[in-house]
Amino acid sequence: MPSPLMECVPNISEGRRREVVDEIVSAASGERCRLIDLALDPDHNRTVITFVGEPEALAAGVLELVARAVERIDLRTHQGAHPRMGAVDVIPFVPVRGVSMADCVALSREVGEAIAARFGVPVYLYEESASAEERRSLAAIREGEFERFPDKIKDPHWRPDFGEPIVHPTAGVTAVGAREFLIAFNVNLATSDLRIAKKIAAAVRFSSGGLRYVKALGFGLEGRGIVQVSMNLTSFRKTPILRVFDLVKHEAERHGVLVQNSEIVGLVPREALYFAAASTLQLEDFSPRSVLEERIEEAFGEGR
Repeated sequence: MPSPLMECVPNISEGRRREVVDEIVSAASGERCRLIDLALDPDHNRTVITFVGEPEALAAGVLELVARAVERIDLRTHQGAHPRMGAVDVIPFVPVRGVSMADCVALSREVGEAIAARFGVPVYLYEESASAEERRSLAAIREGEFERFPDKIKDPHWRPDFGEPIVHPTAGVTAVGAREFLIAFNVNLATSDLRIAKKIAAAVRFSSGGLRYVKALGFGLEGRGIVQVSMNLTSFRKTPILRVFDLVKHEAERHGVLVQNSEIVGLVPREALYFAAASTLQLEDFSPRSVLEERIEEAFGEGR
């Protein structure tokens, strides 16, 4: 029987010093906790790391990653476009094979408690692991960021789920949770006008009347002289990636701006790209089983 597998996607607040990122990643990597993707972003000054492994090994690897990140990242000197509140900003666990969402929730709570106890970093549980409905949203937890968290954490309403209500002086606070697969999707605009990116983000994200299952913010990418609509797509089957792209493009054209390109941060399920291709080509009765490799894997018992 195949081993149970989970995915874990820690986001760390370092995307410029490659040697530091490599050191942090290597601390977690092992035979049963394998690095499958690494996405550094110097403008955001953030790195998205994707591990897949057996739950017990994954938990042990993540704790080693946190240990090294706490040693090597100092948020007092950190600057970047992306909001952040911790050296290890967020740690989501995602079911892959032979595990349930409940298993991911249980592991996230175990890891969160260990982080607070071992490193003195307060931990908030979010998404499926949240201890209260208002804590499901990572954006709500992160609001105020590292600089304002010393005041926020004193509010009884924002007492951490694990650890004392005292922000770690250099590593801040961390969110740990369980969720379904998420696509981090960015659209870069051929303008330096940040107001346009923020207006488009507001038109696209669900919280301000846009598409359901879409979270969006507008950022300036100073190193490239452009702006970006940065999004998290939390259900690509219900709100396909092409629909999101088309809306961003439409809103950009309304403001007299062209889309320069788009990018996926980290990994994307192939099914999401199938949906995009089928929609663009207007394919009738298309399904993943129309793809050669899918049928080969099905026939020989490989893949998913």
